[in-house]
Amino acid sequence: MRYLTPRKAAKALGAAGPSNSTDAHWSMTVSAVGMAILTPAFLLVLGHAIGLSRAGVLAYFSRPYPAIVTALFLTVGLIHYIRGTRIMIDDYLDHTERKVAIIVSELFGWAAIAAALYALARMVLTVVIV
Repeated sequence: MRYLTPRKAAKALGAAGPSNSTDAHWSMTVSAVGMAILTPAFLLVLGHAIGLSRAGVLAYFSRPYPAIVTALFLTVGLIHYIRGTRIMIDDYLDHTERKVAIIVSELFGWAAIAAALYALARMVLTVVIV
């Protein structure tokens, strides 16, 4: 019995269809490489901010480099989390539990991204009056 239809062969989708694990693996690999590059930069940014006063932290994160590195680190990291939990949920849960868990993990991940970027934008746009 042939599992690969002519349409799937033409589109190179394979027997698993459009949601195969190869795409998930590559997206996780790409985001992991991104995190490997961003993590040292974020740790340096965070290391410079430790010990500053509130006004100093606001002034530091209003500069472009710390703000961009922090935003990229948080966004790429949380998207990596969303994809990783989706893979884990697909592997271990079935039926309704899977659907509910996917919805909850996606909502949590995107809400965390929104909250983190909102907090960063508030810090960046806050005018420090000394």
